[in-house]
Amino acid sequence: MTPGSNIPLSTAHVAVDVAAPVRLDVSGLLLTADGKVRSDDDFIFYNQPSGPGVSYRSGGGTAPDAIVVDTAAVPAGIEKIAVTASPDAAGQTFQGVEPTATIRDAATGATLATFAPPRLGDETALVIVEIYLRNGAWKARAVGQGYANGLAGIATDFGVSVEEPAPAPVAAPVAAPVAAPPVPAAPPAAPVAAPGSGKINLDKGRVSLQKNQTVSLVKGGRPLLSQVKMGLGWEPAYRGKDIDLDASVIVYGPRRDHLDSCYFGKLSILNGAIKHSGDNLTGDGAGDDEVIVVDLGRIPAEASGLVFTVNSFSGQKFTEVSKAYCRLLDASTGEELVRFDLTSTEAQTGVMMAKLIRQFSGEWEMTALGEFVKSRTVRGMVKPAAKAL
Repeated sequence: MTPGSNIPLSTAHVAVDVAAPVRLDVSGLLLTADGKVRSDDDFIFYNQPSGPGVSYRSGGGTAPDAIVVDTAAVPAGIEKIAVTASPDAAGQTFQGVEPTATIRDAATGATLATFAPPRLGDETALVIVEIYLRNGAWKARAVGQGYANGLAGIATDFGVSVEEPAPAPVAAPVAAPVAAPPVPAAPPAAPVAAPGSGKINLDKGRVSLQKNQTVSLVKGGRPLLSQVKMGLGWEPAYRGKDIDLDASVIVYGPRRDHLDSCYFGKLSILNGAIKHSGDNLTGDGAGDDEVIVVDLGRIPAEASGLVFTVNSFSGQKFTEVSKAYCRLLDASTGEELVRFDLTSTEAQTGVMMAKLIRQFSGEWEMTALGEFVKSRTVRGMVKPAAKAL
């Protein structure tokens, strides 16, 4: 799975185990429609290993710990179970540690899906997977949302009371609180933004995205599978100085494997399902500077992720560019569906503007990226863009 993707659950009894090169603490939170626990009893971890429909299973140090969910026993009003993980060692981050969540049939152990979050760094805890209820059916979603202050940050953010231990005399042991995660309390930190957070659809008209926000390309309850245009535009930051940038789209398979790239040197790929308008050498003038046409209904099944990039082949930095944006339009009507304005710049020669991810259900989701890369060509964007999926 890739961040934000989801699968339907084929069984009511599932287990989510999280493996890593280091020992992890794994926990689960039962959440209502407002994204909060009903009480501290809805926080399931090794000191509180069971709750209604959800339980913690220890791996005994030789196997990964797991959260087991019996969706048939989850009480009414609970719409989501968030599965979290954090390194057991105090203060350790996920830098260099690649956790993998495996969703299994709890009865047979058969693997239903796996997910390894990309781009981890200073995070000390993750919401890694969600088991959630949608239209009467249970599904699983890959999340990968990071926190910088451990399980305490996650617990507090979801409404769990994390008490500060009382001050202890010098040289006296400090007792750990029984009903709270084994980390010091801290105010909730803003979560590291992740794909899938704040997701909306097209029902209310044009959507303006901020960095890392996601919109589902669904309108009136049906996936948008028509031909769309990704328009990319920019202006010189300094009057009279031309800016020659190149817009491209990189196509990936479900394992982040590179399938093809569409750019000014290769204007049509995937048997014409993706086409490029050609190179704009200046960036002058109103409107889109380059356009990439994507026929969502003709994208082959093996292509599940598209990353739209812009590069400066001549070496000019994005600090010399202003008003850079990307926008998704309905190709048949010209209606603007989604827009993302790049509000900050870096002295780099490449930027990943947005990505489109195909869900298991067949619908596509667009996420605004705005991540800068040192690369003057689309070839140099292939690896960074794969990590951004």
